[in-house]
Amino acid sequence: MVIESLINPKKAEGRPWEMFFLGLLYASIAVFLSLWIFRDYSSLVMVFLTVFASIPVVYMLIAMEEEKDVRAKSEGSLLKEHSKALAVLIFLFLGYVVAFSAWFVLLPQETVQNMFSVQLETIRSINAGVVGFSVGSDFVMQIFSNNLKVMVFCLMFAFLFGAGAIFILTWNASVIAAAVGSFVKNNITNYTHYAGLGKLTGYFHVGTIGLMRYMVHGIPEILAYFTAGLAGGIISVAVIRHEFGSDKFKKIVFDSLDLIVIAILVLFVAALMEVFITPILF
Repeated sequence: MVIESLINPKKAEGRPWEMFFLGLLYASIAVFLSLWIFRDYSSLVMVFLTVFASIPVVYMLIAMEEEKDVRAKSEGSLLKEHSKALAVLIFLFLGYVVAFSAWFVLLPQETVQNMFSVQLETIRSINAGVVGFSVGSDFVMQIFSNNLKVMVFCLMFAFLFGAGAIFILTWNASVIAAAVGSFVKNNITNYTHYAGLGKLTGYFHVGTIGLMRYMVHGIPEILAYFTAGLAGGIISVAVIRHEFGSDKFKKIVFDSLDLIVIAILVLFVAALMEVFITPILF
């Protein structure tokens, strides 16, 4: 594939920010192809096309992490190496979010309603589901429980399909982008009027606020999903490469369990941030 040859996963771990631009490119190409060829089904097709473009890079990255598990001598050094891969995936995800958000804002309203129809319906369902909950421990546990289900899906998809977790995360990126885009379109007039900003500056200002509104708790949340997805992908590759029950296989499984535990802890912190910090800031 031509696009995937632009960035080598091994080099990307040294410069993870480059994956942000790859995410921008993948998502933008997917948007235009889905509008051009599958216009009536573009809300889902753009997600699938983005996933298809990303799978080779993500799979190569997971395979590299599995090799590190076999060679690593200490758990501390191994977690440090895995953090490089997670940084690559986070920047790739941010590229998706920014690209989808930008096209949500820039494309005509009729096109946007069709292209993000399923995502907007998902947001309405989520908002309806949290009605009646006040800020507190019950709300934290509800959010944590919902996010834990998504994490389990990431783990299962990664284990069954290798790089399968990228589908769940790309879908989440498109839903977040729809929320950010809606925030920008709903607030651009007020912000530009009261702040006295020009139109272009206003879009950039409101767009930044919209992204930060969801990324304050969204980054640790997505980090947890990627960590679980990485653990599932590593086990998936190990099943293919090593005999079940061998010492190497056991070592990889124990390392993956550490990653899953870390993911659960990070996910709980993200739920606390969503309930107690994000509302204060925004």
